[in-house]
Amino acid sequence: MKYSNLGSTGIKVSNLCLGMMSFGNSQKWHLEIEDAKPIVDYALDNGINFFDTANVYSNGRSEEITGELLQDHRDDVVIATKVRFEMNNGINDKGLSRYHIKREIKNSLDRLKMDFIDLYQIHRLDYSLDMEILMRNMNHLIDEGSALHIGASSMFGWELVKAQSIAEKYGLEKFSTMQNHYNAIYREEEREVIPACMDMKMGIIPWSPLARGFLSGKYSGKKSTESRFKSDPYLKKRYFHENDFEVLDIIKECAKENDISVAQMSLKWVLSQKGITSPIIGITKLNQLKEAIEVSEMNIDKDYINRISAAYSVRPIIGHSYNQPDQMINEA
Repeated sequence: MKYSNLGSTGIKVSNLCLGMMSFGNSQKWHLEIEDAKPIVDYALDNGINFFDTANVYSNGRSEEITGELLQDHRDDVVIATKVRFEMNNGINDKGLSRYHIKREIKNSLDRLKMDFIDLYQIHRLDYSLDMEILMRNMNHLIDEGSALHIGASSMFGWELVKAQSIAEKYGLEKFSTMQNHYNAIYREEEREVIPACMDMKMGIIPWSPLARGFLSGKYSGKKSTESRFKSDPYLKKRYFHENDFEVLDIIKECAKENDISVAQMSLKWVLSQKGITSPIIGITKLNQLKEAIEVSEMNIDKDYINRISAAYSVRPIIGHSYNQPDQMINEA
């Protein structure tokens, strides 16, 4: 396993991050702890030390599973979780107010069975808050020892620069990482966000590097009997466009020529891009993890990566919204 610096934190993380969103009970395709354990054990045995979850995933069950399976490895792993979305029905049970995050980080720590969180991330912006207040609220968690570092997630480039500039102005810790939407059929982050992150020496940990399974090649048309296709509205909303299938066809050709799976070729494309620290991989089968680890160590000729890149067409920005942030619940 290869390791990279997690931004400017000084922490070394594996070049694959195991996403824990698929562990819990909110979807039929999710895994409970008995099925998640072999996957987590294999990840640990093969050098993965970076794990990402969120309080909202399966309404906290994902964090419980993460804590249970990693508590004996606490000194050897880097744990990331997130806060923002609604956890209960109360008027203040969402957002990034100090009122909300103070309660939610305590709840996350209880579920994780840990004393502190290595990377505490905002799960999208809270547009009801002034950016200075947001950054102070997150820094309060660092000051009290609940979190070591803070991270951002999908936002526009100008929003990220504004947040970082405010932190610098007031002597606060900046966001150390960006968790953004990025894969071979969604590359709009290359315009501003990724270059900005690279310039500010932030860790880049993309979510959905396989486009919620679309880039595994298992969908051959716009309809499917797969359980995730039926239950995951974001899968159909974001992907299955004409150009998505055009890119996928090129990926399939490149995979065949390299004698690897379509999912491996898709993941290798992400790993080959500039600035990427550690893509977050969602796993529901042990073989998927084995393939991901295998391809992370492979050398693929740059010509194949370029062929895939050349097939992409520009599209609207998705995965974060200036006007409708609350539509992004429990998506990544």
